[in-house]
Amino acid sequence: MTSEQLAWKIRRHGIEMTHLSGGSHIGSILSVADIIAVLYNDIAVIDSNNPKKPDRDRIILSKGHAGAAIYAALAELGFFDIEILKTHYQNGSNLSGHVSHKGVPGVEISTGSLGHGLSIGSGMAYSAKKDNKKHKIFVILGDGENDEGAVWEAALISNHFKLDNLIAIVDYNKMQSLDFVENTISLESLSDKWRAFGWNVIDIDGHNHQELKEAFITAKENVGKPSIILANTIKGKGISFMENNILWHYRYPHEGEEYDKSIDELGKSMPYGTINPYVKELK
Repeated sequence: MTSEQLAWKIRRHGIEMTHLSGGSHIGSILSVADIIAVLYNDIAVIDSNNPKKPDRDRIILSKGHAGAAIYAALAELGFFDIEILKTHYQNGSNLSGHVSHKGVPGVEISTGSLGHGLSIGSGMAYSAKKDNKKHKIFVILGDGENDEGAVWEAALISNHFKLDNLIAIVDYNKMQSLDFVENTISLESLSDKWRAFGWNVIDIDGHNHQELKEAFITAKENVGKPSIILANTIKGKGISFMENNILWHYRYPHEGEEYDKSIDELGKSMPYGTINPYVKELK
């Protein structure tokens, strides 16, 4: 499976999961899909047959409300049965709305209270350094999380201890919760801010898989300082009426026109050779 095919499947699963459960955050799921697909498919050292192997890379989804994207990637990569995705956000399911590690192989830690993931990742990276371990720690942040003081405390600490085994990625879709980031707390120039905190900054198109791959490789090879990839994305990417529309932070695709149009648009963008997880393969 290519990263493009995995990204498409993440989006398709995301529409289905939020539709079935009446759960939210589809806009965030769609914006981060390409980042997660490239990271899980092409970059991170992970093993579905041994999810806890000691030398695995650690991936933390600090923007935990986009957890459906992680669940979809893990299921497609064989960490658990794809059928379990249909239980997302429903009573008794392990697949909670904000990503949870409880009973879900491949998830390192439960998140959702925003602003804490980078601090956890910094601690993991520092511990790995002390123990001379070679694995990497990846932390996926939302742009709105950069409003949080805890993020910048972690940034200071990570630079001080030269945690070059730590790679952060910002899903920079320019929206948060109820409004545009610029109208909430202006972050620009975000790249200059991170450079001022001593980080190696890589600014890319977060939907371009080649740019994502090259950015991750560059970050992994960087020595002496932590790296952050500012992945410029579009909230709701892939569904025209959801793109750059703040409504779709909390809304889910309702039965009827919203759901049907979403499925139709995704169907038209399906990469060649992809098997639709919701259409049985012809024998």
